[in-house]
Amino acid sequence: MTESAEQSRQYTTAVAVEDFRRNIAAVQARIDAAARRAGRDPAQVQLLPVSKTVPEERIVNAVAAGCRRLGENKVQEAKRKHGALADLDVSWSVIGHLQTNKAKDVAAFADEFQALDSLRVAEALDRRLQAAGRGLDVYVQVNTSGEDSKYGLAPDELPALLRQLPNYSALRVRGLMTLAVFSDDTDRVRSCFRLLRDLRDRTRDVDPDLLGDGGLSMGMSGDYELAVEEGSTCVRVGQAIFGARATPDSMYWPG
Repeated sequence: MTESAEQSRQYTTAVAVEDFRRNIAAVQARIDAAARRAGRDPAQVQLLPVSKTVPEERIVNAVAAGCRRLGENKVQEAKRKHGALADLDVSWSVIGHLQTNKAKDVAAFADEFQALDSLRVAEALDRRLQAAGRGLDVYVQVNTSGEDSKYGLAPDELPALLRQLPNYSALRVRGLMTLAVFSDDTDRVRSCFRLLRDLRDRTRDVDPDLLGDGGLSMGMSGDYELAVEEGSTCVRVGQAIFGARATPDSMYWPG
């Protein structure tokens, strides 16, 4: 989806608990319908609400409405929210690019990391996790759009990295993640999702153990229905649940 199209979408800002319940139900209904259109069981798709830029007082109401997993792009923001909301039953997923000097923070509080894109990051995380006596679920990020503005491995780099990841025993590989191109051209968007699914399937044919559950984290507020139709098992939805952000995704990603 283009920036202009994304900005033109009418996302209802959720403040009260009932607002969140209504928005979550609407997103879930669209997920379920997309899954059925593709002949899939809707239960195969997890919804990951993304709370980036959302203040803690609104997140409290989102949790009261049923959000038990939350995704954040920025490690510093996620760390702050984890500390401020430590008394809530929430697991945190870091879904944005990670610099190795922030690996200690992720190892300390995150339950999941969805943007693993290099052995340097894998080594840094594993070392910190081993020291903390923790494990971490991870998805390997692939750049399926070929855009220089996006992080992630080139598709042809994926097999070599996956073969090395068993050396890092604190990392539990759960699948692959991608961001589709921002475009109104649904064929271009679908092609990004199909590529990730094909990479998953080819990897399974060679060595299914390399990808754990073989999950596919793909789809955001502007394209999650297409992603579900193409096989997504986790959609990362922010604005359609929390409301429009002042800064569009095309500015926020990939930093």
